[in-house]
Amino acid sequence: MPTAPQNTDELYQALEENDRLPYGRTRTVTAEELVDAAEQLAEPVPLVHALFELQEAYTYGSEPRKSPVVFARLLNLFDEQPDVFDERRRHTLFWRFKWVADALRVLPEIPLAGLRQWLTEMRDRYEKAGLGLQPYYGQAYQLAAHIGEGTTLAYELWAGRSRTGLSDCEACEICERALYHLAAGDDERALNDWEPVLAGKESCQEEPARSVSYALLPLLRSGRVDRARELHLAGYRNCRRNPSMSGEVGRHLEFCALTGNEARGLELLAENRNLFGEVESPLDLFDFLTGAEVLLQRVESLGHGELPAAGYAGRTWTVAGLRAEVRGRADDLAARFDARNGTTAHTDRRRARLDRAPLVDALELTLRTRGLDEVAPAAPVAAPAARTAAEVPESLPELILRARTLDEQGHPDARACWAKLRTLAASRDYAHPDDPAVGPLARLRADLLSDEASRTGEKDEFAEAAALHEEAAGLYEDAGAPGDAAVARACALLAAAEIPAEIPAEGAEGAGSADGADGAGGAVVKAAALASAHAAMVRLHEEASGLAPHQEARLLRLRATALGMRLQTSGDEAHVAPVLAEADLLLAFATRHELGGQISGALLLRATTHALSGDLPAAVTVIDGVRDRLKAHGPAWHLPRTLALRGRIQLGLRDAQAAQADLAEGLRLAADWPADVVDTARLHADLAEVCMHLGRPDEALRHLTRSAELELRRGSRTDAYCAYSNAAQLCLDLGRVEDCIALLDSLLAEPDVAAGEVDDRLVAQLRLTRARALHTGEDLKAATTEFVALAAESARWDDDPGSHVMIAAETAVLLGESGEFGRAREAAEQAIAAHARAPRYEQLSGCLRELARLQAERQGPEGLADALARLADAGRIADEARAAEYEAQGRSLDTALAYEHGRVNAYAGEYEDALAALEKALALLGGPTPEKGEDHAGEWAECLRLTAAVEGIYLERPAPALNRLDAAVSRLTALGHTEEAEPLSSLANRLRDGG
Repeated sequence: MPTAPQNTDELYQALEENDRLPYGRTRTVTAEELVDAAEQLAEPVPLVHALFELQEAYTYGSEPRKSPVVFARLLNLFDEQPDVFDERRRHTLFWRFKWVADALRVLPEIPLAGLRQWLTEMRDRYEKAGLGLQPYYGQAYQLAAHIGEGTTLAYELWAGRSRTGLSDCEACEICERALYHLAAGDDERALNDWEPVLAGKESCQEEPARSVSYALLPLLRSGRVDRARELHLAGYRNCRRNPSMSGEVGRHLEFCALTGNEARGLELLAENRNLFGEVESPLDLFDFLTGAEVLLQRVESLGHGELPAAGYAGRTWTVAGLRAEVRGRADDLAARFDARNGTTAHTDRRRARLDRAPLVDALELTLRTRGLDEVAPAAPVAAPAARTAAEVPESLPELILRARTLDEQGHPDARACWAKLRTLAASRDYAHPDDPAVGPLARLRADLLSDEASRTGEKDEFAEAAALHEEAAGLYEDAGAPGDAAVARACALLAAAEIPAEIPAEGAEGAGSADGADGAGGAVVKAAALASAHAAMVRLHEEASGLAPHQEARLLRLRATALGMRLQTSGDEAHVAPVLAEADLLLAFATRHELGGQISGALLLRATTHALSGDLPAAVTVIDGVRDRLKAHGPAWHLPRTLALRGRIQLGLRDAQAAQADLAEGLRLAADWPADVVDTARLHADLAEVCMHLGRPDEALRHLTRSAELELRRGSRTDAYCAYSNAAQLCLDLGRVEDCIALLDSLLAEPDVAAGEVDDRLVAQLRLTRARALHTGEDLKAATTEFVALAAESARWDDDPGSHVMIAAETAVLLGESGEFGRAREAAEQAIAAHARAPRYEQLSGCLRELARLQAERQGPEGLADALARLADAGRIADEARAAEYEAQGRSLDTALAYEHGRVNAYAGEYEDALAALEKALALLGGPTPEKGEDHAGEWAECLRLTAAVEGIYLERPAPALNRLDAAVSRLTALGHTEEAEPLSSLANRLRDGG
């Protein structure tokens, strides 16, 4: 807190601001400082408010030891100055007797006699105040349930009583009743009791998150697996990293352990690592540690005890080591509670949880279903192949020669040989064979560098790939292998041409990235670089001598590839013929020397070139020939890529069904080869696109996530995150909000994302989609927080003001929905300023109109001036759009503005102005016609309905309103828009009935 409040107004303002903060140390420390400030004011009422805020911060900040101390001060004030407590403050005081009972119960150092003494104090105080005792009996039952004795009688004494104004909320009482039946073994009755809470009909500060965590296992046992999955995703999000809900987190960890989601459990444990040190409630900590141990025990039993695990700060942990630590601490807590209570209830409950067997073998909880084998950090590996790879030779000379032979053929099994050789050559006792056929050690090192460079280039790390190829070329020359050196240098030239060019920011304005590599300027620079690389390759080829056929074919292939990439980059029709000429050279040479892989490569390049030039029929003809040749003569590993290309061409020809058949067959054949060699990830991505064209979005989602996981496995993390970003957006479009949020939470928790090693714009896109999902899921507070943060970040994107317009505009609307119209106006002004640099007419106009509507709706006449100011801003945007000859996607900006003027004035009670604006909107829209379609008819009907309502109901002119309505109904019905006519008929009937 910068400065202490100097008067009561400042104190109350500070209390209100602190109340908006999330529970935790920051809020608690501020609450403590505000109590100190209130004491200096020497006024009892502000002090009472400050103490109430401090007790709340302690209670929901998981500091139960401090809550009773604060309440004791409040109780003393009440006894000494009862007049200070008006009806509302008195109600709060008596309500919080229950908070103290809860706090004392979770502390094993408080004697059982002390707990009962406090309940007696509560009962006596309630009786003296003439209050009903149902809340007291509720606390007595909770103590009995905690101890594990006398629960039936205590439950009956509580549950049979009528609720009072001081009873726990409906949601909390429902949970207690359900837990009673759950403890009795009646899952079905417990779930029936829980239904209003699980369905979101009853809620509070702790609910439904608390009930959800307890209901997960009963739902599984009763076969309601999908409901359990759905509630896990939503419920976990509402309790994660929250010390006061650590017990709930523990039960979610247990749920993961018992559903075959051990890897997700470890991920969630890492996300909640703070709970090991921040939970002050021994009972909550006991629940959390027991849930964590269920997970760790399960992982260890599956043979993964040496996996890393997130645990207590200050050291690194393995699963086995953390489990031993957690077991000791949880056993100690159970013993302390049982010693205090004189029962074995906590030890028994803990043992029951640890003894549970998995309830399902494998429940797919999220779109990132991963196994424990993928948890340990390791070098990227290819997906396992169904085909049995050729056996790697044991003899070192044979292994080296075999690797080279396979590499010459472009055979996928070469990589396994190089991988084994890399391991052998790196060992201290490596002895290179003295064999003329094998050659010197320098040549082997060059081979390994060349393989590493190729894999590095596949991850788009072009600068490093170019350097590795150059280094390999030098070693090849030292080893007396000039042909291999020439090929390596050609590879270096191609990799260097792919390094993104740095372009001045002013040249990249609006390109969407700081370096402009994806914009027009970047394309020109890259095309020029590829042309230069090709020219250098030609010179290199001409100067090389003594090339083996496979080496010369590779040089020809690299030359053709450089020109093909230039065409792909530029899209220039003049670049087509040079590619085809190079492809013909390669085809003729490969045919002459019977190099099957290069023959198919040349033909694929021809097909791709035809496709890029727009000649899809020619592309199909070529690709069909390639497919038939590969089926007859091989090489078989080229077939998946060939079918993938054919599928993309068929999609270009708008035959999605044929495209799906090709891609599915390609995917089936790809299973025989390492995923990175045949680009299985691309096949899945293409299938996702085809499935969207076929109207099968759920299937598309599966392909997208599979593509992303394969990209992750081979180390292409940027491509993986892009694929996941698309999957998350598709989830949101499909209404699978919790799936979307869970996927994005998992991605944003990845170490490289958290460490800032991933492109900041890509991470911002992930966060933006998450914020939109939170908004769609009606978590307005969390969504607004994320949008505000993104708006602050995007304000610094000098190269991309358009994105800032979008983000700031959405932020403004969310702030408006939260009722924070001052901050909403500031965000809108940011959007307007950025719009001046990168116009976003439609989006900004929509934001300003929506802000106006929200303010008029929430504040009525008091908000009219500000609402009209926002509409004036929107009017200026519409004027700019008209001057720029901008055409909106839907109704014109002028029409939308007139309609909003009508709504805003209607909300504020200015009905004549509202009617005039709505009539203007109707004139701008124009009546429905067969050509304008259904969407226009719906907009027109809604505008007319509102016009008639203002005129007939609020201005009390039913006759002209009925004339409007009857004419509109007739017109819409004649055009077949009966659904759009129904609300108008309903309003007409209401007016005829008098109102």
